[in-house]
Amino acid sequence: MNDQQLNDHRWQALCQRARHPSEPFFYGVTTTGVVCRAGCPSRLPKRENIRFFDSCAEALQAGYRPCKRCQPLQEKDPRSALATRVCRLIEQDPDNADLASLASALGYTEAHLQKRFQTLTGLSPLEYARALRQQNIYRELGRGKSTTEALLDAGYQSSSQFYSEFKLFSSLPPGSHRQSGAGEILTFTAAQTSLGALVVAASSKGLCWISLGDDAQKEVENLQKHFAKAEFCPPDRDFNEWVSQVIGFIDNPRHPLALPLDIRGTIFQRQVWEALRKVPAGQTLNYQGLAEAIGKPGAARAVAGACAANVLAVAIPCHRIVRSDGSLSGYRWGVERKATLLDRENST
Repeated sequence: MNDQQLNDHRWQALCQRARHPSEPFFYGVTTTGVVCRAGCPSRLPKRENIRFFDSCAEALQAGYRPCKRCQPLQEKDPRSALATRVCRLIEQDPDNADLASLASALGYTEAHLQKRFQTLTGLSPLEYARALRQQNIYRELGRGKSTTEALLDAGYQSSSQFYSEFKLFSSLPPGSHRQSGAGEILTFTAAQTSLGALVVAASSKGLCWISLGDDAQKEVENLQKHFAKAEFCPPDRDFNEWVSQVIGFIDNPRHPLALPLDIRGTIFQRQVWEALRKVPAGQTLNYQGLAEAIGKPGAARAVAGACAANVLAVAIPCHRIVRSDGSLSGYRWGVERKATLLDRENST
């Protein structure tokens, strides 16, 4: 089951108001910035305003705040209650989300609070506050507000604070996030490789999409859905040279793929993807090892979610991540392609 089929299946479960779906999942509501667990009794949002997640931690990393009705962080683990209280304090006053203030308010030492929150969510309290402001910015820009209005409404105290944080999680100008990137021009093309259909797209900053699949048209449709408001233009000579390098790397991965990338994601996702790019060809790592590599040993599940969200196949080599026993885990573009890529890297 691919990502689109999985999301369609989850949407049907929400429509049927299934309280206990066979595979638990969470969903963020883009218009409110709230994350709910499947089965939440709140009013069902429109399909276009929903983003699905495998875990609540992934949603928090994307800047969503826990729903007060279904309380998605409340699990059997007693640490979840503390994490929920930390989230509520940060939501109420994101400008005072420093560890000392939170620890004092909750009656814990700073070290204890940091460890328990990070183990459950994969984020420090400060990183959650930043992710929350990031999501608020996207929502306000999506409503058509100017950058100045959006940053003030999202809780930033000054434009300097906003721009210093914004460049941590986005390579685009703030205004380009208005209306899902309306007005952005992307160059793209489709090609055939030894691993099937390849679709590549680039912005003015570098490659922003590399996907593999069985059907080129479906891959193009996935690209157009991902960048729903962007304009697409045909390739030029320089872009075709980039595509040739991608194809060459797929067939013979002897050297790193040294092309400019336009990497877009949350702060946490970018940390994971940057660590992935440091894993050498011919070597593999498991999710726990990758979590430890970014200094968050308790975030293995969230790391898996970040790998699944990668849209730059081979350039960000999530195919080099395997299970703890060395067996192959899932891969967005097919486990068989993952096995082939690893075999080729090992043979070189």
